Amino acid sequence: MSPKHVVFKKVSRDKSVAVYMAKRDFVDHCDFVDPVDGVIVIDPVQLKGKKVYVMLSCTFRYGRQDMDVMGVAFRRDLFVVTRQVYPEMQDKDKLTHTRVQQKLLHKLGDNTYPFFFEFPDNLPCSVSLQPGPNDVGKKCAVEFEVKAFCGEDQDEKVNKQSSVRLTIRKIQFSPENTEVAPFADMTFEFLMSEKPLHVKLSLPKETFYHGEPVKANVEITNSSSRNIKDISLSGGILLLHIKHLPQLYTFSFTHLPSLL
Repeated sequence: MSPKHVVFKKVSRDKSVAVYMAKRDFVDHCDFVDPVDGVIVIDPVQLKGKKVYVMLSCTFRYGRQDMDVMGVAFRRDLFVVTRQVYPEMQDKDKLTHTRVQQKLLHKLGDNTYPFFFEFPDNLPCSVSLQPGPNDVGKKCAVEFEVKAFCGEDQDEKVNKQSSVRLTIRKIQFSPENTEVAPFADMTFEFLMSEKPLHVKLSLPKETFYHGEPVKANVEITNSSSRNIKDISLSGGILLLHIKHLPQLYTFSFTHLPSLL
């Protein structure tokens, strides 16, 4: 039995534009990133002579979406590229890069047009950070979106009835390397003590997934004359530094003190 292929579809309210995509997660393999591809289906009667554009955008957002009121946008575009798909600027064969696009073009008819984007270098991956109960600040996120719309030109105000948005994700591929375990060590020297205290912290691997427990191994060599009363372990600080933004947003993602 052949595997089932899922196709994501979204249609504008006035039925003039529809977007079809074979996937919504695009992997950053470190040396290359999966390209964004799909097709646009148009209704020439509803378009009434207007052009159709497709846009790929990467946006940094600070706070909730409903905070974008009174003309004050708590967001900034990190990357935006727009291309005209109708009337077509190139031959369909030159813009068709995948077999899924070929099948959709054949199945959906003559009013179907392909689109293709490549991610630029050094774009951040999709992320959403929720502040903890004791953190100061609001939610911040990096979001990617494919948007199709129609108009006389690409710079005019977009009519929501004739546009469609499809959220996508750029995710990171992190290969597990079990050959070398990460570790950190430190030596403490005390006054009136000839020999030092040596502490080594090691982890079983570099990559941990959401919900997976982090098991740490602590080795202590106390050659000093001091007595160790207690040792506490806590999580680190996650820093999100978005290029082209003057601020540095800091969130404490975990703080788990443990008495050993």
